[in-house]
Amino acid sequence: MKKDLRIKSHVFDDSKRAPNRAMLRAVGLEDEDFKKPMIGVASTWSEVTPCNMHINDLAVRAKEGARDAGGVPLIFNTITVSDGISMGTQGMRYSLPSRDLIADSIETVVGAENLDGFVTIGGCDKNMPGCMIAIAQSEVPSLFVYGGTIAPGYRNGEKLDIVSVFEGVGKHNNGDISDEELHGIECHACPGAGSCGGMYTANTMASAIEALGMSLPGSSSNPAESKYKEEDCRKAGEAVYTLLEKGIYPKDIMTKQAFENAITVVMALGGSTNAVLHLLAIAHAINVDLTIDDFDRIQKEVPHLADLKPSGKYVMEDLHKIGGTPAVMKMLYDAGYLHGDCLTVTGKTVAENLEDATPLPEDQEIILPLDKPYRKTGPLVVLKGNLAPRGALAKASGVKVKRHTGPARVFDTEDEATKAVMDNEIKEGDVLVIRYEGPKGGPGMPEMLSISAILVGKGLGQKVALLTDGRFSGGTHGLVVGHIAPEAQVGGPIALLQEGDIVTIDSEVQEITMDVSEEELEQRRNNWTAPPLYSKGVLGKYAHNVSCSSIGAVTDNFDEE
Repeated sequence: MKKDLRIKSHVFDDSKRAPNRAMLRAVGLEDEDFKKPMIGVASTWSEVTPCNMHINDLAVRAKEGARDAGGVPLIFNTITVSDGISMGTQGMRYSLPSRDLIADSIETVVGAENLDGFVTIGGCDKNMPGCMIAIAQSEVPSLFVYGGTIAPGYRNGEKLDIVSVFEGVGKHNNGDISDEELHGIECHACPGAGSCGGMYTANTMASAIEALGMSLPGSSSNPAESKYKEEDCRKAGEAVYTLLEKGIYPKDIMTKQAFENAITVVMALGGSTNAVLHLLAIAHAINVDLTIDDFDRIQKEVPHLADLKPSGKYVMEDLHKIGGTPAVMKMLYDAGYLHGDCLTVTGKTVAENLEDATPLPEDQEIILPLDKPYRKTGPLVVLKGNLAPRGALAKASGVKVKRHTGPARVFDTEDEATKAVMDNEIKEGDVLVIRYEGPKGGPGMPEMLSISAILVGKGLGQKVALLTDGRFSGGTHGLVVGHIAPEAQVGGPIALLQEGDIVTIDSEVQEITMDVSEEELEQRRNNWTAPPLYSKGVLGKYAHNVSCSSIGAVTDNFDEE
């Protein structure tokens, strides 16, 4: 007989709660069930994106695991939006706000239904941080399961993914490929369920969460359509019960050292710049003092080892075949890069989990040796200077250009900038600036994969610098700098930049500057007026509440200066 583990659901015990129990009986609970812990399964299932279209079945597997362990599992849903589908359109403004909507909706259900613990299952990019913020806020035993990566597409023997299509648009505009070739790439890039295949934002955040200790070993690299993923979900349902038995809460796992482990794995794998934004937000939710300076410190210490897309050749499925994220973590731990004493959702420490991990094979080429890294330091570089006093982010992997100086070509919308690129108005050496795209100004800090991929497709990926106070997709590569803070909407220096100003980006000294005197900037500042803040619906609420990107673009930082 398993001991009584109910915590919050004790509220249903006495005679006053007969009406509450009556409602629960309607969804299938019986007398014995009221003696068991109620475990939620937060599903992000949706037909609007391949990243999430299989998660309904995975939620059922998690429910089975929780029931077999001794709990009373209840599936509930939350939203998702597809970054890949909304990219380059006005719909992309809803992407980052969806992170907070997901977090708030899960926290709301867990709190309102008095659940004792829960499993979250996520697919597309904002699912991961949204679920993790909810876990932090809900303060009950819980863990995350990644819905898994998509298999690569194939055409004429070449591996394809969604970024292949975005870059194909640039090649097509340049006249390098035909209509038929672009259509063929489009039709073969996404063969089924799962999140985008390279080390883009979804796979980056899944890996970070596993390193953080909040998902089961291997969960981040097991493919979406596999028996491994079904087993991930079943074991996750069982694991919540174990967490309840042992009294392990998210705050016991998500410590400062655990976040350092997550950042270390992101750097080693060459992850997305979005990891900085999301890990800051998760840390804020769990009350861990994590700052952008912590990323800067770890970036200098951890080598980039993975030859993964977008800057490399391989995809997440390839990493899975050689041992996945646990194999990479084992190598990093053995070399002294990870804190082994951090607790995880298995109830064991990182070091104990890695005892069972299979080492990387000697004959593989996906993860390079520590003494022959892709880069000697991490690829996510924090830049500061008079153009970004609170910081900006560059992804240096695969970029040969360490310093770029050129005239600013300034646009206040992505559409205007994209038209200029497609019309061949942007030339080699230019610094293409897209502003008023930050958390408040966008609103929603839209990603710029569409225009960055077009530049790569046109052969300008390392010949034109692209700067924005918005974001870049994990699929972006090239000479790009995002998250420029403060953003234009609040009067950050990027708002004062003028056409033709000389801008310098230097990844080695980690500076981003404009050759404009303080006196001239002050004069421009006095003549600058903020555009009206968006004031309608979800985006209006977001614009009025969101904080600076340098602290995670959170919506509950009420003490921000």
